[in-house]
Amino acid sequence: MRSWSKLAIGGVAVAMALAGCAGSGGDAGKDGAAPSGPRELTVWLMNGSAPETLTNELHKEFQAAHPGVTVKYEVQQWNGIQDKLTTALASNDAPDVIEIGNTQSPKFAEEGVLLDVTGDAAGFNKDQWLSGLTGSATWDGKQYAVPFYAANRVVLYRTDMFEAAGIAAPPTNRAEWLAAIEKLKAKYGADKDFQALYLPGQNWYTLLSFIWDEGGDIATANGTQFTAALDSPQAKAGLQFYKELVEKSGTKAPKDADEQTPEQAGIYGGGKVAMFVGLPWEVATAAKSDPKLTELTGAFPIPGKAGPAPVFQGGSNLAIPANSKDQDLAKEYLKLISSAKYQSQFAKAGMIPGTSSDVSALESSNPVNAAMAKASKNGKGVPATPGWATIEAGQNPIKDMLTAFLTGAKSIDQATADANGVLNKAFAGS
Repeated sequence: MRSWSKLAIGGVAVAMALAGCAGSGGDAGKDGAAPSGPRELTVWLMNGSAPETLTNELHKEFQAAHPGVTVKYEVQQWNGIQDKLTTALASNDAPDVIEIGNTQSPKFAEEGVLLDVTGDAAGFNKDQWLSGLTGSATWDGKQYAVPFYAANRVVLYRTDMFEAAGIAAPPTNRAEWLAAIEKLKAKYGADKDFQALYLPGQNWYTLLSFIWDEGGDIATANGTQFTAALDSPQAKAGLQFYKELVEKSGTKAPKDADEQTPEQAGIYGGGKVAMFVGLPWEVATAAKSDPKLTELTGAFPIPGKAGPAPVFQGGSNLAIPANSKDQDLAKEYLKLISSAKYQSQFAKAGMIPGTSSDVSALESSNPVNAAMAKASKNGKGVPATPGWATIEAGQNPIKDMLTAFLTGAKSIDQATADANGVLNKAFAGS
C-alpha cells in the first residue's frame, strides 16, 4: 500500500457490494478476439493519485483511439480498499485496470488474481521503470504489475535557522549533518522548546535509509523465500546511528510512537523545530500553522556516510485483474498511461513517475521536490513477499525494535533478534 502516507488499508474489515462496478460483458482479451459493439473499460485509481486534468486528457485520448469504447473511471478510497479489492478480484465482475499499493502487489500476484503481463512489459516502457518499485511488481520471476508513481522522504529544514546558525550549505553526509545539529543547538539551545531535529522513535522509514547505507537490509531473498536480516552487523550499525541521531539531536519526540503520533508536520509548524524527515507535501500541512513556512522550508536528501543514503520508496502499481473481461483494452490503457507524455505530468504534479527516468519536471518544480527527485535515484522497497501484508496489517516489529533499543528495554542483540523472529513468522506464513 501507499506506506508513505500512513493511510492504512490492511486492518479494516468492510463488506462491499460490487454489483455494477465492473466492466462490460463479453470475453475480450482472453482469446485475443475483441467483440463487436460498444465496450466499457472500468478503471479503478485511488483518491489523490492522479490529477483530474491528467485523467480527463488521458481518457479523452484513449477513447478517441478506440472508437466505441468508454472508460468508466472510478476513484477509490484507501480506507477499506484491501477488502474491496479482495472481493472484486475473486468475482466474475472485476474491473479492468486497478491501482494497488506496492506492498499489496506480491500478495495478489501469489493468489493468482492478477494477469501475467511479462510478455507485454516492454510496451509499458519497462526500460525506464523506477527501480524502487520494480521488485514489488514482480512475483516468482513473472511480471504482474507496472510501477505507477512513488515518493520518498527527504530532510525538510528551516532555511532561515540554518542561515542564522552559520550553516552555509545543506549537509551531504552524516558527519556534516551532525555538525549542523551542533551549530543549531549552539544558536537556539537556550530555548528549552527548541529541537534541532524532530525524530520520532518509531520512524522506521528513516531507519531503513541508515541500514541500507551500511549495506544491510530487512531480509535476504532466496527465490520467493525471505529470511530476516536485522541482526546483521550492517543492520545493527544503521540502528546504532539512528540512536546516535536521536541522542545528539535533542529531539523531544516520543520513542514509542511514529511520525503521525503526534503529526510531525504540526510540530514543525509550531516554529521550534529546525529539521524533520518527511515527505514534500508535509510542508503544506505545516504551513497551515504558519504560512511563511512554505517559503522558509528547504530540503536535502537523507545523508549517508559518503553522500545521499538510499531511501524507502512508497508508491503504487497498476495491474490487470485476471478476471478482467477486456484484457486487450486494459493493456492498451497501460501503454498509454505509462508513456512519457503522461508520466511527465505526474512529475509536474509533484510525484516520482513510475515508468519514466525523466524527473526534470519534478526537479524544476520547487527545491523540495528537487531534493526528492535527487534522492529517488537510489530508492528501495520492503521485501517483495506476500508475507509483508501481515506486517502492514499488524504491529510492525521494526517499530517495536526501535522503541526497545532506544529506551534501553532491550540490548541491540535482543531487539534485533526479537524483530527477526516476528518477521520470519510472517514470511513463513505467506
